Amino acid sequence: MPVPPETASQPVLFEAICTPARSLGPKGMRVLCVALLGLSAVTGGMFLAMGAWPIIGFTGIEAALVLGLVATHRRWSARAAEVLILTGERLTIHRTDGRGRQEQIEIDPYWARLRLEERPGRVSLLVLRQRGSDVEIGRLLGDEQKRDLAGALEEALRRLREPAFDNPQLREG
Repeated sequence: MPVPPETASQPVLFEAICTPARSLGPKGMRVLCVALLGLSAVTGGMFLAMGAWPIIGFTGIEAALVLGLVATHRRWSARAAEVLILTGERLTIHRTDGRGRQEQIEIDPYWARLRLEERPGRVSLLVLRQRGSDVEIGRLLGDEQKRDLAGALEEALRRLREPAFDNPQLREG
């Protein structure tokens, strides 16, 4: 995702790219296809042996539908991303959903407060709050990744709000 020109001129203090987990690679997709089509063929063969030959078409359609849905989900998840960029003046959130729609949200980092909400039985909710408005971030991440992102972003925001100045004239020596 390209960095906007107004952000490119400022030094980037923190950057995070959030993408959905894709545990099934190309080889895994081929294995899934072969296994599903093989299972469908075995099921169709059993129905053919019982004399219910019209069922073969339904098992083929069912397998094609499942594989089509898995392929569509993989294609959409490959496009989805969320990029967080922190500069001295703003925290920018660029989002792209599975259909390619883009959204950009800008937040003043000095007023932003990060909150990780625990939800029993569900993935935690990571929220940036600024003057009464909430923005959920890390939607594509799992629980552990959200905790890591929360820790890293909180540390970056703290460093921005509380800079450490090193003045050689004030050093003891």
